[in-house]
Amino acid sequence: MVLLLVGGTLLKIALAGTYVRYVKVGLRGYLVAAGAVLVAVALASLVHTLWTAGSRRAGHDHDVDDGHGHSHRGFDPSWLLVAPALALLLIAPPALGSYAAARGGTALAAGADSDYPPLPDGDPVRISVLDYADRAVFGKGHTLGRRAVTLSGFVMAGDHGHRYLARMVITCCAADARPVKVGLAGDLPPDAAPDAWLEVTGTYTAQTDTDPVNGQPIPYLAVTSARSIPAPAQPYES
Repeated sequence: MVLLLVGGTLLKIALAGTYVRYVKVGLRGYLVAAGAVLVAVALASLVHTLWTAGSRRAGHDHDVDDGHGHSHRGFDPSWLLVAPALALLLIAPPALGSYAAARGGTALAAGADSDYPPLPDGDPVRISVLDYADRAVFGKGHTLGRRAVTLSGFVMAGDHGHRYLARMVITCCAADARPVKVGLAGDLPPDAAPDAWLEVTGTYTAQTDTDPVNGQPIPYLAVTSARSIPAPAQPYES
């Protein structure tokens, strides 16, 4: 029953699409395969148990008699798997947001000698929060110039009343998620509270902050327009 519950949970979140709150998009096929295998094993075990139940002998049971006519079964730790499975089925925890981002240092993937390709055509051009932060910090904004760019992410509060646009970046799953933060300079919607999702358009500015968690630089974007948006189907960047 535990295998059936865990396998069914994997299939549910993979087929419903909510798995992107916990792992990378490309892992969907693996989740479906793993869930199908677990369900198949569970059903095979159930059939085997029912088939052999009538022929089992009492002497083969592994109960422990305490000397008073009572028998006790030891706790099977596999039942502990029920807790996370039920949490995914019944509660469906949301993707990581501002609470996790505020407790993690900003993570940039590039190096100081990185070469960046020119921005795509268009005005404004839509790029990821990670791409903007890399170009702004390590590329010194040279490839950004005065081009208008559009970013999307959730709002998090910074020091001294500053607000950041953040996005969690994952390598495999939410367990290794780290935030990338971009400061927002300019007028923002009045409902831009922490965890609210925004789409912002602006231009590069040399203004920076220092992340209090790991001391790394946080670049800023000079915001020219901003609007509230619903949380995207794929909340993480990679």
